[in-house]
Amino acid sequence: MNLRRDVFQAIADPTRRAILLLVAAQSLTAGAIAANFGTARPTVSKHLQILTECELLKQEQNGREIFYHINAKNMKQVADFIEPFRKMWDDRFNVLEAVMKAYQKKNKEH
Repeated sequence: MNLRRDVFQAIADPTRRAILLLVAAQSLTAGAIAANFGTARPTVSKHLQILTECELLKQEQNGREIFYHINAKNMKQVADFIEPFRKMWDDRFNVLEAVMKAYQKKNKEH
């Protein structure tokens, strides 16, 4: 059964998020990725398969090795979804900062 996952299901797992962080810095082989985790290599391979199915990672053959690298286009889908929330929290923190500055100014005057 070929289950189609979306990017949000893929990033729900902390191991897959860690893999994305590793591969964001540089392209790596499955073995190099697996070396960063205390789990069995087949487990990491399953995570790589899911990330590849969701097109968050791309595979590139170089000789006998397959390198995984980030697919920035599909990562943008995640960023675009999160952006309104980030903006909302930035706005809230800016209001809080203004209130705190006004409070500090008022206390200095008294």
